[in-house]
Amino acid sequence: MAALKKYLRKKKYIAIPLTLTATHHLEVNARINGVDGRFILDTGASNSCVGLDKTTDFHLVSKESEVKAAGAGATNMETQLSTKNALKIGDWKQKKLKIILFDLSHINEALAAHDALPVDGIIGADVLQKGKAIIDYKTSTLYLKKKK
Repeated sequence: MAALKKYLRKKKYIAIPLTLTATHHLEVNARINGVDGRFILDTGASNSCVGLDKTTDFHLVSKESEVKAAGAGATNMETQLSTKNALKIGDWKQKKLKIILFDLSHINEALAAHDALPVDGIIGADVLQKGKAIIDYKTSTLYLKKKK
């Protein structure tokens, strides 16, 4: 796997360590608006999300959204939308990130049932696509392409 890391470094990718949780989710540390948090990496989530209870912690300014959220056994959940947020994952940065806010208590309850720590949110496909993400499952590493 050293060859992959070397190749991706040449292609201007940034290596970011991931943690495999007790529930077999990949978790990443990220910073939103200058505040550190723990996030599940979810390739199946169309948008990145933060729990409604973390709105103040991450300095999110939100407005009501007509979009309903669904996932992890819950459906038709009320959401809010926060725009123009700064995201930093390792040395990779994105400005003007849209974040969906909704109640993540069902996710954190499921994690707690498996002795896993709660998360602040989810890094979804929106960020992974912008970063041209490559996930190396063998080494639990996320690679995001550095912006020019």
